[in-house]
Amino acid sequence: MTDNLHSRATLLGLGAMGRALARTLIHGGLTTTVWNRTPGKDGELIAAGAVSADSAEAAVDAADLTIVCLFDYTSVRTTLDPIAGRLRGRSVLNLTSTTPNEARELARWAAEHGIAYLDGGIMATPDMIARTGSVLLYSGSREVYDTERTTLELFGSAEYLGTDAGMASLHDFALLAGMYAMFAGFFHGAAMMRTAGVPATDFVASAVSWLTAMTQALPRHAQIIDGGDYSQGVQTLEFNKAALHAIERASGDAGIRTDIIATIRALVDRQIAEGHVGEAFQRIIEGLVA
Repeated sequence: MTDNLHSRATLLGLGAMGRALARTLIHGGLTTTVWNRTPGKDGELIAAGAVSADSAEAAVDAADLTIVCLFDYTSVRTTLDPIAGRLRGRSVLNLTSTTPNEARELARWAAEHGIAYLDGGIMATPDMIARTGSVLLYSGSREVYDTERTTLELFGSAEYLGTDAGMASLHDFALLAGMYAMFAGFFHGAAMMRTAGVPATDFVASAVSWLTAMTQALPRHAQIIDGGDYSQGVQTLEFNKAALHAIERASGDAGIRTDIIATIRALVDRQIAEGHVGEAFQRIIEGLVA
């Protein structure tokens, strides 16, 4: 059972992640009210002990903490704007994927309506919720974070990043950017290997071993980036340009499109064109700033 000040919670949004969050609340001993824009997704949750609300208004009336896990920023505003008055004096935890600026706008909107607002970024898939490895990042109202800390820790490890409501989203999206680039790189390599009859399931072992080893270099990359001195890198932009061109040629020879590799090579080319040919590969970060 939870020992929170509040033992009731409302969950708006019953997609795969919303259902995982709701199940966790129920198993954690909270009286859990659920609502979804499209009916019919709450059967399993009702059987597990959830209370189904027939409207968003009824749902938020049932608890002082409303957790929002909808599709996007627009769906959050469409759902919450009409019931802002009913949320006055209550707390909203937004776990919808919204941009940092959208999270800040929601925090401003909440403040205007007397609503305590906490934003969150879920660094987990639905099946990871409440299991080892599930991490959720939070920013915004410290009071909500502290008051609801026991509930938040039902979902996974909880990390508070400060009062700027956009920080959780910023951190979340920054990590996701690295994840998507890594996955895309693996897919490119798997596509290359497939042309030689090697299935992805055979390629994956060496890919995991190699990529895991390469992550050990990240602290050194970070030091160089923060120091701003790109003269001390192990390999120059010129060296990496040649390597990337070779990968592009090998990919083309195998009939593989080079969109992913070409993007990285273009960043290298840009820095070389600006006169940094002998500097370190890490300098491409400077070309990412608009």
